[in-house]
Amino acid sequence: MTSPPSAPLTLTPSASHGTGRIELSGDLDHHHAGLLVEAVDRLLAEQPGLRALRLDCAALSAVDSSGLAALLMVRRRTDTAGAGLHLDGRPVQLNRLLEITGTLHHLTAPRPGARATGSPQRAAPRDTPAEQPPPGATGPTS
Repeated sequence: MTSPPSAPLTLTPSASHGTGRIELSGDLDHHHAGLLVEAVDRLLAEQPGLRALRLDCAALSAVDSSGLAALLMVRRRTDTAGAGLHLDGRPVQLNRLLEITGTLHHLTAPRPGARATGSPQRAAPRDTPAEQPPPGATGPTS
């Protein structure tokens, strides 16, 4: 049984205002995965102050294990560069691969130490001491 030929991977990189973007089209497979890593390396070298890298995956037609490995390498590279990684427009088959392999959270979660965007979350109130007895309970008197 022979597999159909892979669709060539087309990468369209751009950068502006601290955000890099690469549009991916075609197959991210063993024939083409290295191209993505090379493009990311080039973009990070040319734009050393990037705060975020957005991969537009909407036009990906297939992703195999080599493509997944390339995405994991990209995450490593962006973490090292201090940039967040965003996988935009993930097609169903990419989401399925990421879920099955347990890498969805790793590839889509904010990078360690990144500041969260949006409103800060409040901590749970801690003004009720644990030593205080519930109402109506009797305790030792001083």
